[in-house]
Amino acid sequence: MELSWVRAAGRGTAGLAAGAVTALAESIYVVAGTLALALPPARPGVYAGARALAELERRRLVRFFDAENGDDYTGGRALRYLGLRCVTGLLGAGVLLLIVYGAVSAIIMLGQIFSGGQVGGGSEPADWYDSITIFLFGLLLAFIAVQGLISVAKLDQVLANRFFGPSAQELLRRRVSELSITRAEVVEAVNDERRRIERDLHDGVQQRLVALGMLLGRARRAGDAERAAELVRQAHEESQQALRDLREVTWRVYPVALDDGGLHPALEAVAESAGVPVHLDFGLGERPSLAVETVAYFVVSEAVTNAMKHASATRVDVSVHRTGTMLSVRIIDDGRGGARPAGGLSGLARRVAAADGEFTVDSPVGGPTTITAELPCG
Repeated sequence: MELSWVRAAGRGTAGLAAGAVTALAESIYVVAGTLALALPPARPGVYAGARALAELERRRLVRFFDAENGDDYTGGRALRYLGLRCVTGLLGAGVLLLIVYGAVSAIIMLGQIFSGGQVGGGSEPADWYDSITIFLFGLLLAFIAVQGLISVAKLDQVLANRFFGPSAQELLRRRVSELSITRAEVVEAVNDERRRIERDLHDGVQQRLVALGMLLGRARRAGDAERAAELVRQAHEESQQALRDLREVTWRVYPVALDDGGLHPALEAVAESAGVPVHLDFGLGERPSLAVETVAYFVVSEAVTNAMKHASATRVDVSVHRTGTMLSVRIIDDGRGGARPAGGLSGLARRVAAADGEFTVDSPVGGPTTITAELPCG
């Protein structure tokens, strides 16, 4: 830990030194380029040169500070950035020069103290308090110098964050485009859900009701009382199964437990009804909005169902926690893996995207499968 801190400090100081050198060249370019802008034919070249220097600064920030920024900026913004960057770069150069000056002075004064001479020259011997005074004064200057380096480094990164990347208008345009795509995906997800419900009703509940009617008809026509009783018994079992299928379809449309108790009891019901052991780790203190709870519920419900039906899982771990303003839902199963986000999980991805969340699937062949949904919750 200490070595990594020392390496980071050394790398940051080297980055500031490099920035001080580039600031000298950039200040000359900014002055000359600004004057050249008065000539319209020279403007494209000035802006291209400004972008080249700005890219050099971006690479320096990545190399020494691990600070990555976008590359969506114009030549005009690059020139304005360089104008302010020169100030911070030269400020960093001033701080570094003061540190070097202070270090050399400290070495000379320490040498004078240990040799018994007068600090600052002269023939009088050093007083007893000279070493203490120099130590405290040097400590104060070292603290100020370190704070100066840190401040210059922060200011350097703030400037880069301000100028590199899209403008406010571009961000707004991208947001509108993103919302248009999300709206289309929500419509598609609703259509998928409607088709699934129709399929479940047609292939499940409707078929069982048809079988129930046939059993009752056969029971009514049966001449043997014992045979009729057997058919009525089968009809009763079929009606119970039809009710269970209908209840399952209803729960998959919208679980009532979400309204009654919230996400926790709804997920407990999913865990209890699952055909494999489901370990639920629920760490929410306060209820998020109903819309977020609904998305989180369907992510867990569908993931558990897929783990049972398609992955042959024998265990599923579900964790629901909140980190800052994000609700994190993670489902891990020990199945055979191979799940594809663009396959049966695309509906969940659209649900999460509609809530401005992020949906990821890590499912190597052979397993395990990890499904994660990050949902903003205020």
